[in-house]
Amino acid sequence: MSDYRGEYQERPMTTTTVIEKRGGGTTFAVLLLVVVVAVAAFFLISSQTNKDNAVSSAATQVGQAASDVGDAAKDAAKSE
Repeated sequence: MSDYRGEYQERPMTTTTVIEKRGGGTTFAVLLLVVVVAVAAFFLISSQTNKDNAVSSAATQVGQAASDVGDAAKDAAKSE
């Protein structure tokens, strides 16, 4: 090993690696964003399903009403 007695004698260069550990704030923010998007998607899909069900129900009621009108017309034709 070298003896470092002299003030001007070169010492070997060393590299110091500094690793900063950051908090989990970014991870938490990403997870929160994923949860918010998932909840929003659920409500949008649920809302669309409710709209589809309402339209289907209305169509069924219109069909039933048309059938009732047709039956009433047949009955009226028979009674004349």
